[in-house]
Amino acid sequence: MASSPQDLGPVLDKDGVRLTVDDAIATVTLTNPAKRNAQSPALWRALTEAGQSLPGSVRVVVLRGEGKSFSAGLDRQMLSPEGIPGEPSFVDLARSDDAALDAAIAGYQDAFTWWRRNDIVSIAAVQGHAIGAGFQLALACDLRVVADDAQFAMRETSLGLVPDLTGTHPLVGLVGYARALEICATGRFVTAEESVNIGLANLAVPGAELDGAVQDLAAALLAAPRDAVIETKALLRGAQGRTYDEQRGAERAAQARRLRDLAGLGE
Repeated sequence: MASSPQDLGPVLDKDGVRLTVDDAIATVTLTNPAKRNAQSPALWRALTEAGQSLPGSVRVVVLRGEGKSFSAGLDRQMLSPEGIPGEPSFVDLARSDDAALDAAIAGYQDAFTWWRRNDIVSIAAVQGHAIGAGFQLALACDLRVVADDAQFAMRETSLGLVPDLTGTHPLVGLVGYARALEICATGRFVTAEESVNIGLANLAVPGAELDGAVQDLAAALLAAPRDAVIETKALLRGAQGRTYDEQRGAERAAQARRLRDLAGLGE
């Protein structure tokens, strides 16, 4: 009997990140529960590599964290004067010229951008703490399913920093400017119940049911034809940047492609 992709072991397993693939579903797992899946440049590079390693068969990517917390945010050693061995410290970054500093942050952001690719739908399964960089990683995904003990917080401002790992755009899109500002500026916790009520999360379930709820959602996403989901995601992602009439035109163009494809007349 032929082995399934899952039998082949992880596609990637390094620096606190493991990628496994089972046909159309990939799972990216943060694997350092002893440090509550704290994030570092090495972890961000591994996340970027995971995105680059996805086989073309993958339609849904699930992001999860081992242990009690999804991710407690930045590894605080990065904030120390000596930083993390082999990585630039915050002081080193601050002393860089504008181009080097911009390039460094852009490199970190690469770990957070690929989750919104139109050819996949990404789901963050969040339990326990999702703080700072952890909050932004959950925001990088298209959808969020949370355990009832989930707590989101954006703590960057309390450290004198700003959220710079791509979290501000999706947060404003999900909850609106005023609530996003209040969440970021105060650094307060957003509970699982509130996260659903304000549109930050799609669904909250008891912790024991988190994996099952994510599996059910993934199966529902896979039930629709892939090309229709890709076109729909592209339409919705671009909606905020278009006028009403521009969005109407984008809908017409997308539907024309779908009709021709279904009729066997596509390119």
